[in-house]
Amino acid sequence: MVPYPSWLNAGDNSWQLTAATLVGLMSIPALAVLYGGLVQKKWAMNTIMMVFCTFCLTLITWVLWAFKMGFGTPLVHTFLGDPRTILGHAAEQGQANIPLLNGLMPNFRFPNSSLAYFQFVFAAITPILFIGSVIGRISFKVWLVLVPLWITFVYAVNAFLLWGGGYWAGKGALDFSGGYVIHLAAGVSGFTAAAVIGPRLRRDRERAIPNNLLFVAVGAGILWLGWNGFNGGDPYFASHDAAAAVLNTNLATAVAMMTWIIMDMTISAEKKPTFLGGVNGMICGLVGITPAAGYVNGFGAIVIGLACSSIVWVAWYYLPKYVWPFNKVDDALGVVYTHGIAGLFGGLLVGLLADPNMIVYLGLGKNPNVATEGLFYGHPKQLAIQAGAALTIIVWDSVVTFLILMLIKHVFRMKLRLPDDVLEIGDVAVHGEEAYPSDELVSVGAKALADEAPRPAPPPDGKVPETARLVPKDDA
Repeated sequence: MVPYPSWLNAGDNSWQLTAATLVGLMSIPALAVLYGGLVQKKWAMNTIMMVFCTFCLTLITWVLWAFKMGFGTPLVHTFLGDPRTILGHAAEQGQANIPLLNGLMPNFRFPNSSLAYFQFVFAAITPILFIGSVIGRISFKVWLVLVPLWITFVYAVNAFLLWGGGYWAGKGALDFSGGYVIHLAAGVSGFTAAAVIGPRLRRDRERAIPNNLLFVAVGAGILWLGWNGFNGGDPYFASHDAAAAVLNTNLATAVAMMTWIIMDMTISAEKKPTFLGGVNGMICGLVGITPAAGYVNGFGAIVIGLACSSIVWVAWYYLPKYVWPFNKVDDALGVVYTHGIAGLFGGLLVGLLADPNMIVYLGLGKNPNVATEGLFYGHPKQLAIQAGAALTIIVWDSVVTFLILMLIKHVFRMKLRLPDDVLEIGDVAVHGEEAYPSDELVSVGAKALADEAPRPAPPPDGKVPETARLVPKDDA
């Protein structure tokens, strides 16, 4: 007997499953506690519930039809894949492949279930990210309907266009791990949804105070280290390029975080370094390097970390005050900045900085190495290709997200926004539970009930029963 078929490589399969698990941890628990700590405490449980339910709904949608729409055979030319289930034994244990990429990259050396799960955690984190744009007013029931529709008509289309061998993949567009497919998409769709649903209550906007910065720190730390699987898993092999992608990811992130902190200390009105500012810079670095991680060298990683953090810092403080529509839309956690703008500029910088000496796959015989090159290395068209792909994502995602919300509102007859009286209360009104129940109120309530209860008559013989002696004097 043998443990696995001849085409399977245990090392590659182990790394793919490990990388997928690291990416999964970026959603649950990382974004659950990160977002749950950033919001007001009355919305902590609602945020966490939305994160976990999104993870569940995406997986169900993914295996029933969406995976094949993004990574299967074409249904509509090079625009959309054919929806199929992946529930059978062959779909789970057969050798993985992306049909339109066969012959353009090495054959996968792990089963289809590893590929499907790896791509699922990428799909799941995308709508989870744009929860941050609409938190504090979107109906929970509407969110449960929105997620499967959005994965089907937005995410699966993006994935097929850029990763599944579709139109922009054929044109040579580069998106190593999802700067466009994930982060630009989350920023655009979140911003669109925030505009349609409307702002939070004015009082909530004015007192948008994080409820637990320690939770934010835990979530941010898991998010950062989970990104090693995010970018390190995308060559699909435990290769030299995977190792370079991991190093570049951490280097860009370190530069971006320190850039934001230094800008806070030197340029901001208060001239103070803040942890939340540092987290914003960290996310800008992680997002910016995502489309480039295995295509650029270490110098390129530094440039991307510096540029993306600086650009988003300026956008964060300038656009909401002075520029339409940013000054009209309540993007609660600024997803359009740290993910949308950072992902956009990270993708564009690939068009400048992609280094042809960074080899993704080694060629054999007459086959050349698989590598990419940007404008600075002699391929001026790459920047235009990157811009075209970005524009497609922006237009398609914003239009389709808007149409999905209109479908839910006018055809399904569901109110997109929670009523104001529910928004005043938050978690207790929506879910009947809260993250930080008051022990004092519970104690006061229990004391009041004890005081109102009738006291038993004294025994006729004057003796105190044995059980009564165990009750503390104050409570007896």
